[in-house]
Amino acid sequence: MVEKLKAWIEKAKSVLNIFTHKKTVKRARITYQVVWNLFLLVLTVVILGGSFATGVGAGYFASLVKEEPVRSYDSMKKDIYNYTETSELYFANNTYLGKLHTDLEREEVKLDDVSNDLVNAVVATEDEYFYKHKGVVPKAVFRAVFQEVTNSAVQSGGSTLTQQLIKNQILTNEVSFQRKANEILLALRLEKFFDKKEILEAYLNVSTLGRNSSGRNIAGVQAAAKGIFGKKASDLTLPQAAFIAGLPQSPFGYTPFTREGTIKEPKYLEPGLNRMKTVLKRMFDGGYITEKQYAEASAYDIKKDFIKPIANPLEKYPWLTVEIEKRSIEVLTTVLAKKDGISEKDLKNDDNLTYKYHILARNALRQNGYQIHSTIDKKVYDAMQKVKDKYPYYGPDKPQEKKDPETGEIKTVMEPAEVGAELIENKTGKIISFVAGRNYDDQQLNHATNAIRQNGSTMKPLLIYAPAMELGKAAPGTPLPNVALSLAPGRSDPWPQNYDYRYSGLVSARYALAKSYNVPAVKLYKSIVDQRPAKYLEKMGFTSLTKDDYINLATSIGSMTNGVTIEENTNAFSTFANDGKFIDAYMIDKIVDKNGKVIYQHQVKPVKVFKPQTAYLTIDMMRDVVTMGTAASVRNQLNFSADWAGKTGTGNQYIDSWFVASNPNVTFGLWRGYDTPKSLQTSGMSYSSRTNTLWAQLMNAAYKIRPDLIAPKKSFKMPKGIVRRSFCAVSGMLPSEACSKAGLIESDYFNVNNVPRKVDDSLIEGKFVMVGDKKYLALDSTPKEFAQFGLILNPDFIRRMVGSNFHNYSQLIPQKDRWGKILVSTAKMYDNGKNPVRVSVKVKGNTLSWSKSGDNDVVGYRVYQGGVSSKKVGSVVNGSKRSLKVGTGSFYVTAVDIAGKESAPSNLVEAGVKVIPPVDPTKPNVPTDPKVQTEPTEPTDPSTQQ
Repeated sequence: MVEKLKAWIEKAKSVLNIFTHKKTVKRARITYQVVWNLFLLVLTVVILGGSFATGVGAGYFASLVKEEPVRSYDSMKKDIYNYTETSELYFANNTYLGKLHTDLEREEVKLDDVSNDLVNAVVATEDEYFYKHKGVVPKAVFRAVFQEVTNSAVQSGGSTLTQQLIKNQILTNEVSFQRKANEILLALRLEKFFDKKEILEAYLNVSTLGRNSSGRNIAGVQAAAKGIFGKKASDLTLPQAAFIAGLPQSPFGYTPFTREGTIKEPKYLEPGLNRMKTVLKRMFDGGYITEKQYAEASAYDIKKDFIKPIANPLEKYPWLTVEIEKRSIEVLTTVLAKKDGISEKDLKNDDNLTYKYHILARNALRQNGYQIHSTIDKKVYDAMQKVKDKYPYYGPDKPQEKKDPETGEIKTVMEPAEVGAELIENKTGKIISFVAGRNYDDQQLNHATNAIRQNGSTMKPLLIYAPAMELGKAAPGTPLPNVALSLAPGRSDPWPQNYDYRYSGLVSARYALAKSYNVPAVKLYKSIVDQRPAKYLEKMGFTSLTKDDYINLATSIGSMTNGVTIEENTNAFSTFANDGKFIDAYMIDKIVDKNGKVIYQHQVKPVKVFKPQTAYLTIDMMRDVVTMGTAASVRNQLNFSADWAGKTGTGNQYIDSWFVASNPNVTFGLWRGYDTPKSLQTSGMSYSSRTNTLWAQLMNAAYKIRPDLIAPKKSFKMPKGIVRRSFCAVSGMLPSEACSKAGLIESDYFNVNNVPRKVDDSLIEGKFVMVGDKKYLALDSTPKEFAQFGLILNPDFIRRMVGSNFHNYSQLIPQKDRWGKILVSTAKMYDNGKNPVRVSVKVKGNTLSWSKSGDNDVVGYRVYQGGVSSKKVGSVVNGSKRSLKVGTGSFYVTAVDIAGKESAPSNLVEAGVKVIPPVDPTKPNVPTDPKVQTEPTEPTDPSTQQ
């Protein structure tokens, strides 16, 4: 044992000697230094490599975000809260219509108005560390980068809610490291500026969430809650909240509705239902709901909560929706330009500016969540559409050749007779309702607001009668010639023609308007055209006038270069109801932004067009159109009474038919015609009756809804400055003695400043005779017994009335009894140098009757009694009944011509002789006297009798 111990000690000393040996120690020291230096070198390399990598990474990150500007709080706030929110449309009286058509429908909601279940569901599903991170979760970012670099089949994503908000509102969906770097940078910055509540609220408003039950794309939880479940986001149940929270991952894959707004087939609903259960599981795992809630919600049949498809307002009210949008853009164009210091005048005169602000306005309307309040009364509008749809008398569809835009092939299609109508409140200009057309699917053109047509005779009060009275050139009683005149420059044939191709002589302006005569209207217009009366149309809102329309006489009867819309024409008529002030019709009452601020409010701006006296006189004339003129049938078709004044109109070749009328409250205008102009004439009911009947039925429908508006109890009020005066119906001047003798004095209303001041000089006293059924001036040799007192139209007056090229003077005399004593200076007949042919006479009792003379210049007949010493016992004027009651004796008759020449005597007859009946053989005692006869058996020449 001792020996072993000694041996072990010796070995230990030997080993110790090795380590303590001078050489050994030296070698160890050298080895240690090398190892240490190598360790330090490796450590240095590792540190330097890590630093280098970090520096390279930081440098690379910096290079990616170097173009991204440093955004301020205000800048980020503006971008984050700049929700693309759909504008809402309203009828009058705050009645909801629907949302404006847009690619993405959205409705803003505050976080406090979102159910807690929905908030928790979104956080649990989209960002479980939302309340802990500072905008970015590093490990999630590294995981996402690694998966991207390695092209991993599993892509878990690395975006927080903050990053998703940045991507949706500031950046794009571009897949690149640069976009991701910018997203991270901005997310970190956003978290410094905004608290979690603000970020979450913004996210809930911007997320794309599929489609609603109308098939429209939606974004934001409020639009989703209403569009899928028909309730506000604050009222969602747990299953409903979970369903919506699951949509952002695949909005159109999980949405329950198709593009058409129908529920998807069951197999296509499954992905969305499974996603809902996934959301519920994450809520349970995150501690937001209990196990019981999770089980119940997972088992819930969410399909029964999906609301039924709701008609898109564009589908139910297509014309109205489009019209409101168009007018809203026009309004906002001016509003936005004015906000930038650009006046409406400058905007109108600069096409580039107009285009720029039009685009800005259109985008703002679709993105800024405005409330657009219109003037349209929903109930009246709906009632009118029903009448329009059921009306059976539009007339037949007519063939029209059209070119197929795809094939270029010419095809024949059947075009229906279309309609356009508009109802305007006079004092405000509010468009209460309109009828745009028959069927939107067949024709999208809004005939009430956009169809430009010829307005026919509805132009007459606007361009002829009112301007003429305004200029002091006419009054309601002013006589006008309704004769075959050639009024067109360079034409010798009669123009214009009346609609019935008839002439009625001198008529009053009032009567000419009531009966819609063209000739007197154009004749009056020709007298004022050099004063450019079309300027009044400009003031009344006509926008399609051309230079030729100012000088072309055809404009006065509604034949323009382009035409006028139903709205413009109707609106112009309301000028008369507004005491001569034009109030522009409008449909957009106000626009309110999403903060409740009114950014536009329509203001009525009357434009003075006519004096109140002119307006009233025109109204009073148009009353006659309804009471006894071309629209007289309308009164009997209305279910109510009101003080109506209006005008019918027919386009050239019957291609347009109109009726526009006003009462003290409203003006309603209606047009009918074919889109490709063609005649409205057809068999059966006349084209004008079809128009007037539809007008009446539409008014009856409106009256049923708004009787206070449609049927005011008040009448048009006569302004001061209107007086009633007597005048001569021939000339319109103060009555003369001759006019009084003729019984042609009338009275009517005048502007007090334009009453007649000169005495009538149109009539000259004279004598006339009747030849047949015509009147001729008596000759100096004409027997006085056959000449009647009469009045002759002064040739100077005739020339003033119709010019020197018109020669058919007799056409000026109306075929009416009261004008029976009037003739013209050209009504002359000359002596033919021959005696009239004698006549034959019959007698019955004491009454003579005779045949008509064969000559055409006979002015009367003389009756004689006796033979050689005969005497005249009577004279009968030609044109009267050829008979005379006489006494007892012998009589004969002669014919007298205009020169006084007398025919040979007729046969001699015995009058007043008792008639002896023939002998009855059965009564032989009755005596007979063969010498007595009642009539000669042959004509007897009294000159041969002794």
